[in-house]
Amino acid sequence: MDPIKIDITILAPVEKVWNYFNEPKHITKWNFAHESWQCPSAENDLRVGGKFKTRMEAKDKSFGFDFEGIYDDVIPNANIRYHLEDGRKVEVIFDTIDENTTKVTEIFDPEKQNSVEMQREGWYAILNNFHKYVENH
Repeated sequence: MDPIKIDITILAPVEKVWNYFNEPKHITKWNFAHESWQCPSAENDLRVGGKFKTRMEAKDKSFGFDFEGIYDDVIPNANIRYHLEDGRKVEVIFDTIDENTTKVTEIFDPEKQNSVEMQREGWYAILNNFHKYVENH
């Protein structure tokens, strides 16, 4: 299956966008697709070969999972590439539009359990949550 590509433009400098995307204290505030979910914990060793793990779960504790991966490439304020436990690849691109505007693009291999449209909507909902968090904090 072809990779899925989504993007969003955020009114913030790339350094802030990068930090809010990668620092666990921020990740827990935005990394969920719906307000009925939460991200109670996040670990991030942002370097080639480093691992990350974020816990995503329903607020009512009825369901949850760990989202984990290993970094393949890290270029500060520009690009992150990682692979998930199942081998799927993800790339996140941070494009500086101007000093106060950053475009974030995510390109990811879809999994086979859910429809491409459902995956696109879920990842986009998280990216949009991130967008709102960065612009309001």
